[in-house]
Amino acid sequence: MIRTSLHGLSTEDAAWHIQIQGLVQGVGFRPAVWVLAQRYHLRGRVLNNGQGVQIMVAGKSPAMMSFVTELTKHPPPLAKISHVAWEPISTYAIPERGFLIANTENTEKTTGIIPDAATCSACFKEVFDPFVRHFRYPFTTCTNCGPRLTIQRQIPYDRAHTAMAPFPFCAACAHEYGDPQTRRFHAESIACHTCGPKVWLERADQKPIAIDAFSMLDEIDAVCTLLTRGHIVAIKGLGGFQLACDATQAESVSRLRILKQREGKPFALMARDMEVIRQYCSVNDQEAALLQCPAAPIVLLSSESHDSLPPGVAPNVNMYGFMLPNSPLHHLILKRMNVPIVLTSGNRAGEPQWINNELAKEHLGDIAEYFVFHNREITQRVDDSVVKIMLNVPRIFRRSRGYAPIPVTFPPSFGRAPRILAMGGELKNTFCFLRNGEALLSHHIGDLEDALTYADYQRALAQYQGIFGQTPEVVAIDRHPEYLSSKLGRELADHHKLPLSEIQHHHAHLASCLADNDIPLNTSPVLGVLLDGLGVGEDGTFWGGEFLAGDYCDFTRLGTFKPIAMLGGNQASKEPWRNTYAHVVAEMGWAQFKMNYHELPLFHYLEEKPRAILDQMLSERVNSPLASSCGRLFDAVAAALGICQDRILYEGQAAMELEAMVDRTALETEHRALAYPFSIPRLRHSQLRYVEPLAMWEALLGDLLLDTPRPVMAARFHKGLANVICAMVKVCSQNSEGQRAYQTVALSGGVFQNKILFELVHQQLCDEGFSVLSHRQVPMNDGGLAMGQAAIAAARCLNHYQEN
Repeated sequence: MIRTSLHGLSTEDAAWHIQIQGLVQGVGFRPAVWVLAQRYHLRGRVLNNGQGVQIMVAGKSPAMMSFVTELTKHPPPLAKISHVAWEPISTYAIPERGFLIANTENTEKTTGIIPDAATCSACFKEVFDPFVRHFRYPFTTCTNCGPRLTIQRQIPYDRAHTAMAPFPFCAACAHEYGDPQTRRFHAESIACHTCGPKVWLERADQKPIAIDAFSMLDEIDAVCTLLTRGHIVAIKGLGGFQLACDATQAESVSRLRILKQREGKPFALMARDMEVIRQYCSVNDQEAALLQCPAAPIVLLSSESHDSLPPGVAPNVNMYGFMLPNSPLHHLILKRMNVPIVLTSGNRAGEPQWINNELAKEHLGDIAEYFVFHNREITQRVDDSVVKIMLNVPRIFRRSRGYAPIPVTFPPSFGRAPRILAMGGELKNTFCFLRNGEALLSHHIGDLEDALTYADYQRALAQYQGIFGQTPEVVAIDRHPEYLSSKLGRELADHHKLPLSEIQHHHAHLASCLADNDIPLNTSPVLGVLLDGLGVGEDGTFWGGEFLAGDYCDFTRLGTFKPIAMLGGNQASKEPWRNTYAHVVAEMGWAQFKMNYHELPLFHYLEEKPRAILDQMLSERVNSPLASSCGRLFDAVAAALGICQDRILYEGQAAMELEAMVDRTALETEHRALAYPFSIPRLRHSQLRYVEPLAMWEALLGDLLLDTPRPVMAARFHKGLANVICAMVKVCSQNSEGQRAYQTVALSGGVFQNKILFELVHQQLCDEGFSVLSHRQVPMNDGGLAMGQAAIAAARCLNHYQEN
C-alpha cells in the first residue's frame, strides 16, 4: 500500500523535494532514480537518509510526473514503497546541472531494512560461468539479492554501516559500483575473489586437510564430497551456522540427531533444485513459486506417495520441510549433490544458533567433523523461515530470514498512536516496535526458557533499538506473571518511567489477526476463535480454547473449552498421558472407565500410573490447575490412540503426529454422523457456554473396543472437533433475539497450524455465510503475539486520548 501526499503541483517548469519511505535502501533504489532521471532529462540529486530515499529534482513538470509515476509503479524488485510525499521548492535549491547520487544524510531513523534475499538468477549464472570474474565466488551479490539484515549495523544502508566495511573495493568492483549500466550500481554488499570475504574449510580436530582427496576444484566443492561420504559439516550461512549431512544416509542422520540432542523434531532439508525436491514431495505451482521466491523459506510439503528418506529425517509425520539454496555458497556446495541434505541450525536443542567462528568451534566441535568458515561477520542471528500453503495461501509459521524485518502497515488511524514496544510471549518469541502506524516485528527469537536464547532476545532487542532508533513511550506485555519477556518489560517500564500495558494472551492473538488483515481501528467487534496451549485469562486461570467477541480495545468471553486439570502443572504439557487421565476422570470417573473399558490396553496403561497420588492432587487441587486448553485436548486424544503417550520430544509433537495419522479417505468420504460428537452446555457457576467432550470420549473409547483403525479414528476426531467449533461460533454469534450479532470470525492460535482442522473450520464457516479472517503476514502461533500486543496497547492509548 503506497500513501502519497501532493502539494502545489503545476504544469510549469518546477523543482520538487520528494521523500520516499518504506523498504527502499539496499535495493538499488538510488540507481533506479538516477536511470529514470537520465531518461526524463531531469537534474538534481538522490540520497539515502534516515527516512528512506530523498530526491531533489528539477525539470519539466510533465516529465517529472512521468518520473514519479514510473518510479512508484515499477520500483526495483526488492523495494516496498509505503509512502511518497513531494512538495515544490525553488529551482535555485538545486544547483546541479546533471543528476547525481549524493552522500547519505544522517537524519531521524524511520526507514526500514529489507530482509536477506536469495541469490538472483543473474548472480547464479555468473557463479557458474567460468568466463566471468565471479565464477565460483561464494559472496556474489547485486542490488537484487544477497544479505541485508544479517550484515547491517545501522541505518542508513551504506557499506560503512555493514559487515562489508572491512572489505574495500578492488578496481573492478569499484567500476561496477559506479557504472549505472550494471545491476551492481551502488550495490553496497558486492565483492569478488580479489577484494571480498574468503571461505575456508577446517577439520574440527585441527588436522590438515588434503583438498585434492575430495575435489579437483576447491574447498567448497570438497564439502559435497564430505557430505556424500557421511560426514557432518558445520556451514556458516547467512544468519548463523548450520549443521549438514546427507539426508539419504540413515547413519549420518541418526548420528546428527544424537549429537545435536534433537530427539524427534523433523529436520529441515535443502535440495539443489526443484527436480530433487519432486523426487520426495508433491509440489504444486504455488509451493514451487514459494520455494523459488527471494525469501527462499522452508516450505512444508506433503511426502506421501513419493520416495522416502530415512525415518530419522522427519519421524512419524507425512511432511518434509524443504528449501532451496539461498546463497551462492549453498549453490556451490550442492552443485554435484543429487540428493537432499539435512540443513539444521548450528546449535544443540534449545539454544540459539552460533554466529561467531570461535564460539562455533567451541560449541559445535563435538558435533561437526568439518567446518566451512568465512570472515564476513554476521551482525544479526536469523533463523530460516517456515511457511505452509493452506487454502491456497502461504501461511507463515516462523517469520525470520527473508521476511523479517519487513514492517506490517497498520490501518491509517494507528498513525497517531504513541511509540509502543511489545515484548511478545515465552515460546516462539518475537518482539514488536510500533511507530508511525507501522509494526516492526522482529525475526524469530525462540523459546525464552533457554538461558542463551533469553540472552539473545535481550541482545536483539538492544540491536533493533539502536539500528532503527526506536525509543518507546509505552511498553506492552503478556499478563502471565512468569513470562521472562513480561518480567523484562516490567523492568524496562519501571526503569524508564513508561506506562505499562498488560495484555491478555488470547486478546493479543485476536488483535494480531485483525491487524494482519488491515481491519480499521474503529471496527465493530468480531468473534475470535483462539485455540492454543495456554495463556493466563482475565480470571487468573489458564485459557487455551476461547471464543471471544472483541476489537482492538476490549473483548468479552462468550465461550470456551471445558476446563480440565493439568496434572503436574507444566509437566502435563510434556507428558500427554497426564491429559488423557485427567479427561477420563473428569468425564466419567475411574470406576465407570474401569467397568466399561477394562479390556483396553489404554486402561492397563493408565492403571499402572501413580493413580493414588494423581487423585490426591486432583481432590486437593495441588499442582493441577484447570485449563481450557485445546492443545491439551489434542495431547489427550493422541495419547489415547497410542501417540507420544509417555512424553513429547518437542512442542506440538503429539498434535502433529495425530494430524499425520489421519485417513484422508475417511476424512473426505465418511458420513458426517460418524464424526465424534461434542455438546455445548453451560458452566455451572459462570453460565459460560463450553465445549463438552464426554460424548467424544465415549465414541472414541467405543472405537478402541471395536478395534477401529487408528487413522480412521484420527479423522473422526478432527471432523468432530471442527463441527463443534463451528457450532459454537453459530451459538456465540447470536444475540438474545436469535439474530446474528457477529458476521466476521477471526481464527488464530497455534492449534490452527493443523491444516486439516484449519481448512475444515474455515470452509464450514464460509458455507454458513461468515466472513473469515486468518493470518497471512505473521504467524498464527505465538510468533505473532507481539504484534497483537502492540495493536491493543496503541488502540487503548488512542481511546484514552479521545476520552480526554
